Amino acid sequence: MLVDEVTILVKAGNGGNGAISFKRNRQTARGGPDGGNGGKGGDVYITAVNDIDALQKFSYTKEIHAESGVNGAKQNLFGKKGKDLIINVPLGTFIYDLSNDTSFEIVNDAKILVAKGGKGGRGNNEFKSATRQAPRYRELGEKGEEKKLKLELKLIADVGIIGLPNAGKSSLLASLTNAHPKIGDYPFTTLEPNLGVLDGLVIADIPGLIEGSSKGKGLGDKFLRHIERTKVLIHCIDSASENPLNDYKIVRKELEDFNRELLDKRELVVVTKNDNQAPEKIAKTVKIFKSKKIKITPVSIYDNDSLKLLKKEIEFLK
Repeated sequence: MLVDEVTILVKAGNGGNGAISFKRNRQTARGGPDGGNGGKGGDVYITAVNDIDALQKFSYTKEIHAESGVNGAKQNLFGKKGKDLIINVPLGTFIYDLSNDTSFEIVNDAKILVAKGGKGGRGNNEFKSATRQAPRYRELGEKGEEKKLKLELKLIADVGIIGLPNAGKSSLLASLTNAHPKIGDYPFTTLEPNLGVLDGLVIADIPGLIEGSSKGKGLGDKFLRHIERTKVLIHCIDSASENPLNDYKIVRKELEDFNRELLDKRELVVVTKNDNQAPEKIAKTVKIFKSKKIKITPVSIYDNDSLKLLKKEIEFLK
């Protein structure tokens, strides 16, 4: 199952405490201060990886901590710096900092600092002076930053396949690409986006939309965000539908309610599963859409010529 939204608590490491110590050995009975400084706490970074399942691990791990700095020690020994923590997320993940209502997107493998480690405290050796030769105090290490982050993946796909449940989207994806999605003759077979590649173009098959999807009905609006980045939408209309134009309008309305800019994307409308219907019914569907000045192309996964034509249209719209 694709995990595309999680909320986690990240905590940078605390700084190590400074030490209180005085030089003592056989040669020196009452030496000066030699307490070392504490080490800095580890920072927390986020970076992108080319793995859409990278958020899966956060289904069970909700709190992540960087290493704290080591305390200072006698003989002016400085504590070791805490190890930084690097969080890997999929390319296209939005990071929402819930503590200050800011957000940013992860689009490359650069490391982005999200929580700073605490500064190490100074040992008593740092406080000696001409008038204060034996200070008996030190600094404690600072606390590391703590952030509550919401991670939300938006797939970086070039083409999105949309439509009502059981409109033939997964079968079409499998025929166009090397993907192997689960396919069945019942609604909501697809419970998560599937990805395939066609001549360098990433194509995403989005789980079926129903009336009210933009408000969370059915499988909800969680998948609509995965088509916000696409350049082209392939809108599948089931050839068995009794009201194909209404099916088309339902999906378009959900796109509008979620993000009106989705309506401005380039769109290829296809009538699918033509092998199950009489040619007259297919022709009637095409005529209905044509009367509304909407171009619709009959496509069958068993008709190589129709698939080749669709591939050319996708390539043309790149």
